[in-house]
Amino acid sequence: MKSRYLLSIYLGLIIAGGVEPALADTEYFAVFMEGKKVGHAIMSRQAADEKVTTTEKVRITLSRANVPITIDMAETSVETTDGRPLSFEAVQELSAMTMKVAGTINKQGVVELTTTSMGNEQKSTMQWPSGAVMAEGLRMLTLKKGLKEGAEYSARIFSPGILDAVDVKVRIGRKQNIDLLGRIVALTEVTSTLTMPGASEIINTSYMDDELRIQKSIMPVAGFQIEMVACPKEFALGEDDVLEVLEKMFLASPQPLDNIGSASTAAYHLVPTKQAKLTIPFTDSQKVRQLEDGTVIVTVKPVTVPTGARFPYKGKDAAILESLKPTRFVQSDRKEVIELARRAVGDAKDAAEAARKIEAFVAGYVENKSLSIGYASAAEVAASRQGDCSEFAVLTAAMCRAVGIPAQVVVGIAYVRDFGPLTIGEQEGFDNGAFGGHAWVQAYIGNKWVGLDAAFKSAGLGGCDPGHIALSIGNGNPEDFLSLVSTMGQFKIGKVMLERP
Repeated sequence: MKSRYLLSIYLGLIIAGGVEPALADTEYFAVFMEGKKVGHAIMSRQAADEKVTTTEKVRITLSRANVPITIDMAETSVETTDGRPLSFEAVQELSAMTMKVAGTINKQGVVELTTTSMGNEQKSTMQWPSGAVMAEGLRMLTLKKGLKEGAEYSARIFSPGILDAVDVKVRIGRKQNIDLLGRIVALTEVTSTLTMPGASEIINTSYMDDELRIQKSIMPVAGFQIEMVACPKEFALGEDDVLEVLEKMFLASPQPLDNIGSASTAAYHLVPTKQAKLTIPFTDSQKVRQLEDGTVIVTVKPVTVPTGARFPYKGKDAAILESLKPTRFVQSDRKEVIELARRAVGDAKDAAEAARKIEAFVAGYVENKSLSIGYASAAEVAASRQGDCSEFAVLTAAMCRAVGIPAQVVVGIAYVRDFGPLTIGEQEGFDNGAFGGHAWVQAYIGNKWVGLDAAFKSAGLGGCDPGHIALSIGNGNPEDFLSLVSTMGQFKIGKVMLERP
């Protein structure tokens, strides 16, 4: 569970930086969470040879069950002086795992990508999102629009960290006195509302000076409020506080859900906070209904695994075929992943049997359920044999795809009473257990998407039970975790109704 939560914080940081216009020269920011200084950001802009290079670096350190985890990211964009995108680079370091993505955009809008992880390079292409800009393009738009109170405009901003564009609606507010670490400065409020398909809205509030330089920004991320405040270099790079996040990773259950694995169906009343608009997906195991008061009823009834289905998949459905392809984190074409998949499946001919064998294999294969891993790819997990639920999920999905069973990574929340060193029921406010950020897999078997949860299997919790609520579905790439950024902290679970056979 910890990987998704930290990843959602990480995504919030890179998106928060992405909606800010490029700065002049170099500026330093202190990063605060829950009132504690947890890291810093460095943002710079350099113009030379008719090109503009913008760089943002962020480092924060958090603690999970007294285990310190450092998150580093660096994004660089290169554009022409009129804002046309030329290239970009994103380096992501979550604990011991490092991934680098570099892209070059040609005049036809084709992006040549190179992804590097564990010394291995993967080449691919993608289409540049229509109308998307990067840092310099956003700076030029901001200069054009200015800071007139009441003005509104929209933009599409490409983030190298998620390899996608974020739609942003900007509204200019009034000038007001803002506290910048003891300095009171008159700044203009700028509200940016960010949306992406499959994710709820994220609202970033910034405060700009008359030169259009960001002096402070505030964004809610995964139940936290992250603040970035402009400050002297010495303070930004100075000593940080320690923020324990483990107990913040959970939503309280309104009632104990003992032996939830024996339930056939669970209906959850998700009650939005602060008039949030929730975006919850439909799946074969999950139905969604919204009430007039904004409450969302999510009914989870795990699909019975069909028997008699064969693999590899021979159909022609484009979406299902997409779930057979290797991706940045689900590297089903890597030799070591293919070998593990073949070893797990053995002589199984039935797709359901093969999927269950993969689920059980991964449950036993990941030996070190380490809190020190940030977010690893399937190939990295195959080599290291360590991680927790996100690592279980990407390896399970990759092994399924390697033998021709379509598979997707599901991100959401799941009910638990205990989590590693933390007994949830002993924590204040969690007497009934809690729901924490989680990742699992759904595999396409016999015309149905069936849930697989190797992490729960490994922990002796049975597998993908009715205690799992899906928030997004994808290929296990960082951008698929935006649902946690936009929904954690935006709702509470008001009521749960269980049906048992």
